[in-house]
Amino acid sequence: MRELIVEADGGSRGNPGPAGYGAVVLDPVSGEPLVEAAEYIGVATNNVAEYKGLVAGLKAARELAPEATVRVRMDSKLVVEQMSGRWRIKHPDMKPLAAEAARIFPPSQVTYEWIPRERNKHADRLANEAMDAGKRGGQWQPSTSTAALDAGGARPGPGTPDAGAARVVGDAATGAAKARAALAGTAKTAGTGAAGTSGTAATSGAAGAAGTAAASGAAGATVRAETPTGAPVASGTAPSASSAASAGGPHAAAAASRDAGRTATAAPPVGWAATADLGAPATFVLLRHGETALTPEKRFSGSGGSDPDLSPVGRRQADAVAAALAARGTVQEIVSSPLARCRQTAATVAARLGLDVHVDDELRETDFGAWEGLTFAEVRERYPDDMDAWLASPDAAPTGGESFAEVALRVAAARDRLTARHAGRTVLLVTHVTPIKTLVRLALGAPPESLFRMELSAASVSAVAYYRDGNASVRLLNDTSHLR
Repeated sequence: MRELIVEADGGSRGNPGPAGYGAVVLDPVSGEPLVEAAEYIGVATNNVAEYKGLVAGLKAARELAPEATVRVRMDSKLVVEQMSGRWRIKHPDMKPLAAEAARIFPPSQVTYEWIPRERNKHADRLANEAMDAGKRGGQWQPSTSTAALDAGGARPGPGTPDAGAARVVGDAATGAAKARAALAGTAKTAGTGAAGTSGTAATSGAAGAAGTAAASGAAGATVRAETPTGAPVASGTAPSASSAASAGGPHAAAAASRDAGRTATAAPPVGWAATADLGAPATFVLLRHGETALTPEKRFSGSGGSDPDLSPVGRRQADAVAAALAARGTVQEIVSSPLARCRQTAATVAARLGLDVHVDDELRETDFGAWEGLTFAEVRERYPDDMDAWLASPDAAPTGGESFAEVALRVAAARDRLTARHAGRTVLLVTHVTPIKTLVRLALGAPPESLFRMELSAASVSAVAYYRDGNASVRLLNDTSHLR
């Protein structure tokens, strides 16, 4: 049985405030970092971020070697003492995280050790990189990380870490090329040190999964590279914003191309290359709400406007899709955006299927600010500079509204939460154009400009399946056959 070391940390700039975590899995002999994990998690407390770092580190270690013994080293006295069973866990936000951490390995395989902060610099740097990325409206990416190099001098042991490590959370949640290559080369010689094989994997690409895919594949490893959940994307729009994207044409395409260069990743293995027996996926059936009075007029209609009801046409569309989903018979849960048009569509389907509707605020449409209720031409006339900026960059927000990059962050967070909660089940998400296009784009690992090449009609159905190895499969897009 091999041994692994997990170092984890988390931080919050404000407590609570913008928060992130970092974790690294180390070879105990060489000190070689096998896997790095980091993520911006939005507003949270220091302790919640620390626990999330612990969970990410343990999951990464389990993917490497589920039979291993694990030494967890953290500079959080609270987490170490609570997970060791010496202190009670009282805070309601930390209880489920602690329970999740305790389930990842059998308790007999995990020990916890407190270390001074100066000895936990690698995880600390990762957490700060994640928070810095969140401040920029994105997510941490392995290709830009310098945590391993920065913290190298602080780590005891004979090995010197390199900069090549792949993230293990997000769309490709549970494995990275370098870690898989390291495991493939060291599993038969557990305890003798992983530096040689891990270093070989890193040489095929200095930064992340995209560069190490070839080495990992040659070693028989499963490559699952991540699509950054918070990368800036020009992620689809409300009904009128679809026409805005078309009208934006060259501006939007040029901006999307620039963003694509920042978010390119290796594709996870699919088909015969994918891991066998993945089990039942969490499947999202993505339903765009029926028409409102604003839909045929192609007016901006987001979460900051009048919150219109379904029109008579929209109600007929909801009836039609409810009948189609009842005939299909696969939906087990219904989750809806809080906006009226989605809740009304969801209620019609729920009545037909005999299910309850759960509301998730993070599935709401983009807030289009001062543009709400206006046509593209009216916005162009009244806010020309803001419109130009919005068309040129997904980081730009409508006048007083919300950027597509911000929407992508919350939609990805909702995705991760809902896939974990509904593993193996089929869930109907009743939502809007921006969230649906964002989920499809992230599942495909497609460049941002792909969002301008997707059509999503009112009351259309799409579907994405999320497997436990981190793969996502788009199964359906913009199906309107039930409306004909």
